Amino acid sequence: MLAELSIKNFAIIDDLSVRFSEGLTAITGETGAGKSILINAVNLLLGARATPKMVRTGAEEAELEALFFVDPDSPASRFIEEQGQDPGEGLLVRRVISANNRHRVYINGRLSTMTVLGEVASSLASISGQHAHQGLLKEEVHLLVLDQFAGLMPLRERVEALYNQTVEAMACLKKLADSRDQDAKERDLLYFQKDEIEKAAIEPEEDETLEAEKKRLRNAEMIQQTLAMAVDTLYGADGAVVEQLGMIHKGMVQAMEADSALEKYSTVLEEKMFALEDLASDLRVYLDTVQSDDERLEEVMDRLNLLSTLKRKYGGSLEAVEAFYRDIEKRLERLQSQTTDTAAAREAVKVLGEQLATAVQELSQNRAKASSGFAQAVTRELDSLGMGNTLFEVNLIFYPPPRNGDSPLCVEGHGVEDTGMDRASFYIAPNVGEEPRPLKDIASGGELSRVVLALKAILAKTDAVKTVIFDEVDAGIGGAVADSVGEKLLALSVSHQVICITHLPQIARFAGQHLNITKKVSGGRTQSMLTPLDGPARVDEIARMLAGGNITETSRRHALEMLESTSI
Repeated sequence: MLAELSIKNFAIIDDLSVRFSEGLTAITGETGAGKSILINAVNLLLGARATPKMVRTGAEEAELEALFFVDPDSPASRFIEEQGQDPGEGLLVRRVISANNRHRVYINGRLSTMTVLGEVASSLASISGQHAHQGLLKEEVHLLVLDQFAGLMPLRERVEALYNQTVEAMACLKKLADSRDQDAKERDLLYFQKDEIEKAAIEPEEDETLEAEKKRLRNAEMIQQTLAMAVDTLYGADGAVVEQLGMIHKGMVQAMEADSALEKYSTVLEEKMFALEDLASDLRVYLDTVQSDDERLEEVMDRLNLLSTLKRKYGGSLEAVEAFYRDIEKRLERLQSQTTDTAAAREAVKVLGEQLATAVQELSQNRAKASSGFAQAVTRELDSLGMGNTLFEVNLIFYPPPRNGDSPLCVEGHGVEDTGMDRASFYIAPNVGEEPRPLKDIASGGELSRVVLALKAILAKTDAVKTVIFDEVDAGIGGAVADSVGEKLLALSVSHQVICITHLPQIARFAGQHLNITKKVSGGRTQSMLTPLDGPARVDEIARMLAGGNITETSRRHALEMLESTSI
């Protein structure tokens, strides 16, 4: 419930504080005294958008503050617990509206955001004023009211969740399908490149090896001549190097007999001679391997051309070609994964669509069952509000099917939205003999006010909001009807805190708390003031409302009789 409200520098309000009680509170006052400003202030504290124009002229900022006592199982209570605070101490909402458009929100003394305020405040209070009456003309509101009455909100929320999940899955599937053709082209190219590289069967550093072989084949004749001359000079020809070394070695052996110190030189000479013999033998063997082979040279050139093409296409080196091949394998694996993803997305759409269809059908069936009971309940409430013989009906129609009849968003040939496959429209015939027509086409301001009140009374048991504020609930009514409205507000105040801004004494007299809002000029500035009324002051206010501002002893006696006859 709303326990306290404080307003500073807001519109024509300088500084105003008020405590609210449980039950029914009436706020009265002359036109223009500032009653609508109170409604705007509460709206802001519930998350409405603020503008710098709301700041009182001459002030830098306006401050609005409200203390709410919350139910233990409410979203607000859970929020307070999450903040590590005690829900029993209540929820304090404070808004600072700055003239420079830099506004601030505080919840229980901590700086917060409008998003958080909107989530927390959704269960604190509701305001039924002109906008609520106009909102009742919207069919989406009709469906919401019916679902609240029938206790279908959990099922409705499940339908909404399944609908959103299905739409998301369908979007994912479409995205995968749209990329399927492009993926196919990419897959074909990757397989071609993979096959081209695999067929090449590249060996590590093969290009360097082949370049060396190409050079050797191109110079085979020169290499042969060089090696033949080397072998002949070292070993084969008359007077070859090895032969001459043999003669030198023979002389050294003879000289050793005269000088033993020459033995080490003789040994070195012998080793060199044997080494040259081995070298000549190795060169002779290698010479046999060197052949001029034009066919092999052509093969090497072709292979080098192939490797050069692959290097040019895939990175500039054989190492880069190998890295490109590994990347191909990864990309093909990703494309294969996308194929799997497509199958999974298609299955997700199928499963979610089936779950959505089941939930939507159940929701639609329950709505059909509840609509007649709801219409009867509204009819009874309207009868108690002076609209006897009113015919009230709920017209349920299906959404038209989508263009794609196979879509998961088509159930039993009907389209599906996040609220199900039904639309609801309230029809009313206020007068006997008339055909029911849509509420938006026939209801007057007074009738709309009573329909709103009837719906609030019906939904009292299921409504999580415990504070209801009525503005203009008395529009277009008076006399006995006003008495009925007052009695209905009093009955509603048993389960809810009801705050009613009214111009009718027949309604105000039922209030357990009566507040009077007035305005005065002080220091050249207009100010609004809110004063609790009791005793003679309250009698005078009721008398003023009865007499239209000219209070007489007769109007006072009438006011006193009204108050004394009211059972509160």
